[in-house]
Amino acid sequence: MVMRKLWLTIVALVGTSLWWADTVQAAGPSVQSEIGFSVAAKQASNQINHHVSFFDLKMAPGQRETLQTTIYNTTDHEITVEHAVHTAYTNPSGELEYITPAKKYDPSLKYRLDQLTHIDGEHKVTVPAHGERVVSATLTMPGSDFHGTLLGGWYFKRINDKVTGEVKGATNIKNEYSYNIAIMCQLGENPAPQMKLGTVHAGLFHYHQGIIVNLRNVTAVLIPALKLKTVISNRDTGTIVKSASQKRVYMAPNSGYQDSLLLRSQPLRAGRYHLKLDATNHDHHWHFERDFTITDDDAHKFNQKSVDIKPDKTWLFMLLSSLATLLLVVIIWGVWLWWHRRKERRTMQVGEKNE
Repeated sequence: MVMRKLWLTIVALVGTSLWWADTVQAAGPSVQSEIGFSVAAKQASNQINHHVSFFDLKMAPGQRETLQTTIYNTTDHEITVEHAVHTAYTNPSGELEYITPAKKYDPSLKYRLDQLTHIDGEHKVTVPAHGERVVSATLTMPGSDFHGTLLGGWYFKRINDKVTGEVKGATNIKNEYSYNIAIMCQLGENPAPQMKLGTVHAGLFHYHQGIIVNLRNVTAVLIPALKLKTVISNRDTGTIVKSASQKRVYMAPNSGYQDSLLLRSQPLRAGRYHLKLDATNHDHHWHFERDFTITDDDAHKFNQKSVDIKPDKTWLFMLLSSLATLLLVVIIWGVWLWWHRRKERRTMQVGEKNE
């Protein structure tokens, strides 16, 4: 079965401290018709910016707030929608991620929005044809020891999509559609952003060998639009092994970013290396340097598992060449031996006749 997931996700995240805007209303009538449903947040009384369509909330320590969203069914049949609240993090593409929960979170993250929010009622709700349904979630803030931003998203996915077509050689093409409404909670004053360099090591990213650099935002504040410039050099020769740059990396509050510097056709080589990394946006600049080592075992292990490195068959070629040479020598020796013995027999026969 082939699954074609069309994640039509609309993340609304705009405000006085953010630099971009998308709204759940951005989906036009034709798109909504194809999706079959839409969602709209009901703004709370403590909404900071009333011109946005996500939850932009000014919260107090220990405050409890009920959030509500209306789900609209634009089809002529009943649909089922699954919803949940997720904590935001930075994905390997350098983007804010709300759809898929993180497998692990940065150690600096004290409070996760998914753990502070409780869905009131079922996580799967039925919406009648051409009807609507309001769902609620209760958000409870931590105590007075927290200052900064909590960021996450309220995720909605239609789960009863039917088979929509066939492909030659495969059937059951399934479309899945989703929306995401951002939830941003502001408690007290935002701290000054602080970045740290995490681990630097050889590794694999989607079966491609490279050097994995982990960058961390250890503060409860969003760090937007970072430009990263990275240079890795050999400490013994001074040769630049890899240089890379990336734009518009968004670091979610208290999250890490895995920057994978892939080497493509260049294999990992054991040795001593040095990393220089600059992270810059409109307001801040961070500079990091780190020495690290790639061992023989790691280089061999990751090169063998990489889809970019073709196996070294030199040994096989040498073995086959040696066997071919040996076989040729044996054949030549056998022919010579046969010829020599035949000559001896003829010589003996001639001698016997002369007697």
